[in-house]
Amino acid sequence: MPRSCRTPREPGETIGARGLVVLIFALLLPFPASAAQIADAQKLFKSGEYTKCLEMVNQALADQQWGEGWWILKIRSELTTGQYAQALKSQEESLTHYDSSLALRMLGYDVLRANDRPDDASEVLSDIKSMAQRTPWRYDDASSRVWLGRALLRGGTDARQVLEQYFDKAKKDAPDSPEPYLASGEMALEKHDYALAAEAFQDAAKRAPEDPAVYYGLARAYDNDADRATAALNKALELNPHHVDSLLFQADNLIDREDYAGAEALLKQVLEVNPKHPRAWAYRAVLSHLSGDKKKEESNRAEALSSWKTNPEVDFLIGQKISQKYRFSEGSAYQRKALEFVANYEPAKEQLCQDLMRLGKEEEGWELASQVFKDDPYNVLAYNLVTLHDHLAKFQSLRDPAFLVRMDPREAEIYGQEALKLLDRAKAKLCAKYGVELTEPITVEIFPQQQDFAIRTFGLPGGAGFLGVCFGPVVTVNSPASRAGHPSNWQAVLWHEFCHTVTLHKTRNKMPRWLSEGISVYEEKQEVPAWGQAMNPQYRDLILSGGITPVSKLSGAFLKPPTPMHLQFAYYESSMVVEYVVSHFGAPALREVLSDLADDVPINDALARHTQPIEKLDEDFDKWLRDKAAALAPKADLEHPKLPLDADSTAMTAWSQQHPTNFWGLLGLGRALIAEHKWAEAKKPLEQAIALYPTATGAGGPYLLLAAAHRGLGETQAEQAFLEKHVALDADAIEPRVRLADIAVKNADWRGVRNWAEQILAINPLIPAPHRYLAQAAEALGERAVAIRAHRTLLLLDPLDRAEHHYRLAQLLMQEKQLPDARRQAVEALEEAPRYRAAHALLLEIVGKMQPATGTTTRPVTTAPATRATKERP
Repeated sequence: MPRSCRTPREPGETIGARGLVVLIFALLLPFPASAAQIADAQKLFKSGEYTKCLEMVNQALADQQWGEGWWILKIRSELTTGQYAQALKSQEESLTHYDSSLALRMLGYDVLRANDRPDDASEVLSDIKSMAQRTPWRYDDASSRVWLGRALLRGGTDARQVLEQYFDKAKKDAPDSPEPYLASGEMALEKHDYALAAEAFQDAAKRAPEDPAVYYGLARAYDNDADRATAALNKALELNPHHVDSLLFQADNLIDREDYAGAEALLKQVLEVNPKHPRAWAYRAVLSHLSGDKKKEESNRAEALSSWKTNPEVDFLIGQKISQKYRFSEGSAYQRKALEFVANYEPAKEQLCQDLMRLGKEEEGWELASQVFKDDPYNVLAYNLVTLHDHLAKFQSLRDPAFLVRMDPREAEIYGQEALKLLDRAKAKLCAKYGVELTEPITVEIFPQQQDFAIRTFGLPGGAGFLGVCFGPVVTVNSPASRAGHPSNWQAVLWHEFCHTVTLHKTRNKMPRWLSEGISVYEEKQEVPAWGQAMNPQYRDLILSGGITPVSKLSGAFLKPPTPMHLQFAYYESSMVVEYVVSHFGAPALREVLSDLADDVPINDALARHTQPIEKLDEDFDKWLRDKAAALAPKADLEHPKLPLDADSTAMTAWSQQHPTNFWGLLGLGRALIAEHKWAEAKKPLEQAIALYPTATGAGGPYLLLAAAHRGLGETQAEQAFLEKHVALDADAIEPRVRLADIAVKNADWRGVRNWAEQILAINPLIPAPHRYLAQAAEALGERAVAIRAHRTLLLLDPLDRAEHHYRLAQLLMQEKQLPDARRQAVEALEEAPRYRAAHALLLEIVGKMQPATGTTTRPVTTAPATRATKERP
């Protein structure tokens, strides 16, 4: 409130009656608060000393210190500690002093909702907008722009417009203020724009390095960077051990790790700060749901809604966490409850959209994505999904009674039927094994672009390490086209993901991630020993150095592992737990564990029922796996030599003589000798390496190197033997299989050629070589239908010798008496190579067979179109 001003008195001048009134009035005004005093109170708030902060604020107000900062701190402290009724009184009183304050009015928006007055809260947004329109000059400072921008966002104004016209302008007007950056970061998180959010919070941290809210925002923004997210969260809690949002974020992570006791302990800390916190009670409802306690789930939800009975965030949060446990039906039901409270609540629409698509209810899911994008074009997730929908519309659908497979049309022609056959075989075997009956078709979507796979699966780009994901009735996988640089056996991937469908169905989606992944990896190896994972030196070192995660805590190994290797090890260890259970207690015990999970029995209790007490299981499995690790190349020294990778044979020989049992030294010596074309000399160290470590694989493994040595010596039979040993251990190796197919062709071993061709096709069916081998083998074996398909596929892959494949197709089709198609193929061969004499002769023969028996013939026209590129053929 402005003070009165007058000209200074002259010396000796007395104060008149008017001056006395002015002086008395001035003395009765509240004293202005010093910046230092408010700063001290703010430090108390940011450090989590909420009670002391309130004491200081109340004392300042009692002393009639003026400044809206005191009222803002008072209301925020009361909200944070759950004193909602008192916060409402404080907010109403504050407006009697600062009626035009946007900050206090926006706090009123939160206060009114916390006091179950959402309609009045909505009116606050309208009032703020009206105030800004009536007197825009009053709100052109940076702080007002931020508060106004926040109000407009809550009122549904376009996010980009708010960012550009309010937050960005506030940054220019007040470059040292953290508030515009905090507001920008919060908005970006809501829209799933994590890159922008991280940038905004980083800028805020430069301006407010002691504010825990900044580091909490950074932790959320570092969605795909576990180390940075953890560091940011630790910093937030270092600054404020009672920071409610950070504690809840930690609890959320612990629920993901299935550390439910740890999550409950953190929720207790939150409720000590704010006994009414709706999100804390919502998380408790999640824990009750996951433990199967429906009554407690309902009572916790009621507590979460006690202050605001139609708070959509409560049901959204419960449903979101349940869906993250793959319980999409229950999760979607909660999202529908949230939308009953607030029909346009965007987070619930987003989550419901994804839940429905993961349940196979795609029509409604895509419609929701379209609605969200229409209402909010800045929403990154909605934009990605709408864009993906346009891509998926071009996919081809392949169906049989059990499956709906969607693929790129070209890929569908090449290997779509093989994918269906594999899935049908997996269904027959795995459903019988686990006692599961699937009554509805399973949807499988195969994406040639990794980004499309990620958006369909996660809603956002990322997930580069994932080959496939199963939601139960819906499976998404990356096609071989997306893995060209790092090929993976697509058949193994499909088998793995469909196994998830079986076990999720068996447990009604109530199984921990480690067990689901463990069974799938285990079943890969049961089907094909080269599939799945095997012990290797990295795993051996990790195990023997104490890196085994106890069975009772194994799901945590999948959440934010420190390195990609640790994530792969989590899959491997989980599969070894399954192997341990089956080998020690039998396959029926594993099935009984899954049945118990379906009945809401906690995993550790289910394991104890059918195997042994969880503490004993942790102990015995640890010893068993350590023994497995110690048994890997027990006589080999597996320490890597400190020598350059390109060291010559002289250096490697000298080193190996000093370390005669070092596997890597022997391997390096063999590699160096091969590089020097000393084929015969290379055999001895490589044979020694194999003797020390007979299950070694990899691109530079001993079997491949020894095969290369034998090839250099012209010893094809020995080369073949070592290549076969290598591929028996490596399901993803293409080149060795290509070489084996070449050898089989030279030996006229057509069944061998077909075998290697099919193995290559299981890794990458989008390259010509395996189809060419398959066509050769099928023709030699008289399997014309197989040969016809192989030649047609080769033409889809645009080979150099197109004329040859049209010609071979024409021959095969004529033999199958498919004369019109045979004639067309012969003509196309001639279009590619007009001087292809054998094709001319074949075309005449085909046409002759097509003529009616009248004794006349018609000479075909064989001239290629002038616009078509042709290839000369002698």
